[in-house]
Amino acid sequence: MSGTSSVLKPPADAVAPVRHPDAPPPGELLGAHYGQCFGCGEGQAHGLHLEARAREGVRITAEFTVRAAHQGAPGLAHGGVLATALDESLGSLNWLLRTIAVTGRLETDFVRPVPVDTVLYLEAEVTAVAGRKIYSTATGRIGGPEGPVAVRAEALFIEVKVDHFIDNGRQEEIQAAMSDPDQIRRARAFEVNP
Repeated sequence: MSGTSSVLKPPADAVAPVRHPDAPPPGELLGAHYGQCFGCGEGQAHGLHLEARAREGVRITAEFTVRAAHQGAPGLAHGGVLATALDESLGSLNWLLRTIAVTGRLETDFVRPVPVDTVLYLEAEVTAVAGRKIYSTATGRIGGPEGPVAVRAEALFIEVKVDHFIDNGRQEEIQAAMSDPDQIRRARAFEVNP
């Protein structure tokens, strides 16, 4: 990353991440953490519909197709959409840790333009943990895992309690998510949020 902030450098006492024993096995599709999430939810017509898969260790891969609704300049993905795809991928990592966390900082490098109708292949991994801080990186490539790098990011996530969402979210959505009879969907709804 060019100009990486010192905030994104793990401290000397940081430890290697440990995958939770109940994390989905490598290769398993993680699914949306919340149906109305712009990044991964199926309830957003113009959302990214990003699909993430667990990998070995504390790593995921994901992909999404850039659609016309995701444009910034004519025929090219909007930079904010690409940053959202990186943030969503990085946030998915927390499901492998079974930790509720929110984005504290996200630094993104835009390496090359991403055309509409392109599949962006993303890889993300947690690199270190220090107390409530989770350090991670992600890369987005055009067309597949060996394609040219289009975007990169480094992030810092902060572990929070579920009260963070209850105290700050819109009550109708909080109640609907908490009332979901599916225990896993109920837990994942509160997995990540800015």
